[in-house]
Amino acid sequence: MRRLELFAAGLLLILSPVSHAEPQVQVVGLFPDAAVLLVDGQRKLVRSGQTGPGGVKVVSANSKGAVLEIGGVQRNYSLSREYNQAGSSEPQRSQLSISRGAGNHYWVAGSIEGHPVQFLVDTGATSVAMNEGQARRLGIDYRVKGRPMVASTAGGNIRAWSIKLDSVKVGGLEVLGVEAAVLQGDAPTEVLLGMSFLSRVRWREDNGVLLLESKL
Repeated sequence: MRRLELFAAGLLLILSPVSHAEPQVQVVGLFPDAAVLLVDGQRKLVRSGQTGPGGVKVVSANSKGAVLEIGGVQRNYSLSREYNQAGSSEPQRSQLSISRGAGNHYWVAGSIEGHPVQFLVDTGATSVAMNEGQARRLGIDYRVKGRPMVASTAGGNIRAWSIKLDSVKVGGLEVLGVEAAVLQGDAPTEVLLGMSFLSRVRWREDNGVLLLESKL
């Protein structure tokens, strides 16, 4: 019995440090059957059934939360903000993670001057861009408030109007006074979230995820 007790005590001493080495895990992005994990400072998009940084497995995920398996134990996680680990009182940056969607493009829901819009992120577009029909549906009086211009497109030069939008917002990121272009005709077929917005936030691509962050 004494040998067994000594062995158990020794085993406890060996295992106890491991229990304190559990990774620091946050879920900073949620998608159908995938989650963006932040594990000990390493961020990665992990799909259901796959294992990410630190051996953290995504069991399931949807827009409301994710079930993660850590060290053989499953737990429910909701979307969380990324906090300054030093406990600083500095204002938090707004962040948004966008997973690649249809056509291998980045799509994101947002708004222009309070009106809902589905954006196609286009880093090749110099500004937020839309066609005339889209502008009318958003209540943008581009012919009166806009400045006539000529826009260069893949199909050649086209008549357009340059206008400044009061507000463009995606997720928790809002940019005021955004330059935009309204193009004559039916192109572009989607409202483009171009560089006049993107240049005023921080952005980068990482493992199939577009990460946007406000500038303080």
